[in-house]
Amino acid sequence: MRRCLNAQSVSTYAAIAVMALCCNPSQAQFFRGGAVGGVSIDAHGVLTAPEVGQNEQMMQAWQKGLKPAPADLQQYTDMRYVSLRRLEEQVAKSRAAGEQLPEGVACMAGLLRVEYVFVYPEQGDVVLAGPAEGWKVDRLGNVVGATSNRPVLMLEDLMVALRSNKVSGGPVISCSIDPTEEGLRRAQQVASRFTSATTSAAAGRRMEEALGPQVITVTGVPATSHFARAIVAADFRMKRLAMNFEPAPIDGMPSYLHLAGKNTDAFPRWWLAANYEPLLQDPQGLAWQLRGQGVKCMTETDFVDAQGRRTHSGKASPNAQKWADLLTERFEDLANEDSAFGQLRNVMDLSVVAALLHKEGLIEHVGLELPEMMTGYELEEFPAPREVASQASFLNKRGKRIVTASGGVQLTPWHVAENLQETTELAPAREQAIAKAGAAWWWQ
Repeated sequence: MRRCLNAQSVSTYAAIAVMALCCNPSQAQFFRGGAVGGVSIDAHGVLTAPEVGQNEQMMQAWQKGLKPAPADLQQYTDMRYVSLRRLEEQVAKSRAAGEQLPEGVACMAGLLRVEYVFVYPEQGDVVLAGPAEGWKVDRLGNVVGATSNRPVLMLEDLMVALRSNKVSGGPVISCSIDPTEEGLRRAQQVASRFTSATTSAAAGRRMEEALGPQVITVTGVPATSHFARAIVAADFRMKRLAMNFEPAPIDGMPSYLHLAGKNTDAFPRWWLAANYEPLLQDPQGLAWQLRGQGVKCMTETDFVDAQGRRTHSGKASPNAQKWADLLTERFEDLANEDSAFGQLRNVMDLSVVAALLHKEGLIEHVGLELPEMMTGYELEEFPAPREVASQASFLNKRGKRIVTASGGVQLTPWHVAENLQETTELAPAREQAIAKAGAAWWWQ
């Protein structure tokens, strides 16, 4: 008979939530490189989160190292256009001169999302279009719109997306933060010895020690990339909200522990996944539109046996599903206040665009060459995220449940790019875009 962690295993006086969490800041690199989305990763790959009050101090330091956006890029616009051919030329120019990319190039002219992809065979070009504005650094270390506070698209993430989606069928891009089997086995043993006299604080300390470090896994993109840090940061911050390690930055979104009370599940698993409507495509295959909010939260309850082996149930508990649905419903509001979630959507957008370009053969179709973006330009590397410490949080409610949250982020860009819907309504937008183009690599 399988022995699982259950309500009889723990103290009667606390609902204890256990997840990956740590609290020491590390030094930022460049103007935001060492801390993305409110997390930092040291040289050993240990993930940490700044202590209360230190985000603001680091934000001021990052902002001093970031040059103001050029005046012509400052104002918010619903539609800005970026030429991939001319963007490639800008990268090649900087590399030939041995210089860093101008921040306008690195920030892709301040694009906040990719809404359209336009193809121009006669010009040998592909153009990305979407809302844009000037930028600043926020308290989480992300480069965000000066007025919207939504993260801007980063060229390095586009390069990673282009390079990772070259293979037919594309990658499964994912990250996960999970306790080890050994840690779960020790946790089972420790929990079985809890009694009604075990205090919440004591139970939490013992569970932290038993679980030990949790393992971070990244697939589909280089673990040393900014892209990887963005998806890990979103996963980490999702669990912080779920497990009540910090309040949500928006009203009406309680933690999973507050929502479920003593009716929590032992092993809920949440992950963030793609949430796009079918891409619109014109009949000639020269224009596409990305639609939908981009991200949703999914959930499933896991079982863990006495040996620490995890089994997926294939089912979601009502309360875990309710919290996942709430995050999905409030995602736009959450992303506007917590840039880690907006940054995740940005890298998802760029991955879908890259998958579309490769799947449809658009780069070859127009004769566009992107040697710098595809292979030549050497991307900055950061220590790969490897582990995080476990930490317990508890609510002073009567209950008998230990919760350890797992999950991550999962995206299959080619699947999104294959879900198409034909329309004749994109031609005017495509014609308007090229009519406004000048000699610059971006325009509006």
